[in-house]
This record gives sequence, structure tokens and C-alpha cells, in this order.
Amino acid sequence: MTRVKRGSIARRYRKDILDFASGFRGAHSRLFRTANQQEKRALACAYVDRNNRKRKFRRLWIARINAAARKNGITYSSMIHDLSDNQVFLNRKTLAQVATPDAYCSSRPIRKISSEGG
Repeated sequence: MTRVKRGSIARRYRKDILDFASGFRGAHSRLFRTANQQEKRALACAYVDRNNRKRKFRRLWIARINAAARKNGITYSSMIHDLSDNQVFLNRKTLAQVATPDAYCSSRPIRKISSEGG
């Protein structure tokens, strides 16, 4: 078997991993072995947290819509039910954006539904 000299390739590989881990604390940013482990862990956590972020934002939107709905004397679940009955197809992100800055604007869809007998 012929000899393979891969010093430059190995050095570049290690440098890439240490560059990735440059903001990590302590040995995790200085030692290759621990930096390599932390890189794998960081990428795995990043994958999971991209999905958790969607979940957390949906919970935040629902909390904001619920707060706006309760100011108008209606619960979140009955408001969503009335919206779907009256074929007002606004997603939760849009409803939360409407509900947060201006209380008068947020109560308009609720009053519209209430006046129609929802």
C-alpha cells in the first residue's frame, strides 16, 4: 500500500471544526476532540430547535389572541370556532399581529362575528 500524506487535509478539517466552535466556552473552542463533539451536539440541537421554534411561536400567538379575545368577553376556543363558522380564514400569526398593537383593531373581527350571531 502506498503512503498517503494528508497533513494539509487533516489540518484544514481540524481548522474548519475549530472555526465552527470558535464562540464556544473553554476547551470546547480550543481542543479538537471536545470541539468535534460539541459541533455534532450543536448541529443536532439546532435541528431540533428549528422545529421547537415553530411550536413556541404558535403558543405565543395563541396566548396573544386569547388575551385580546378575553378583553372582549369571549374565550379563544369560541372565537376560533366563530371565525371558522363565519369563514374568516385568518391564520393565528395574522390574528396575533392584529391583536397586539391596537386593541380597537383586534376587537373588530370579534365584534363582526358577534353581530352576525356567532
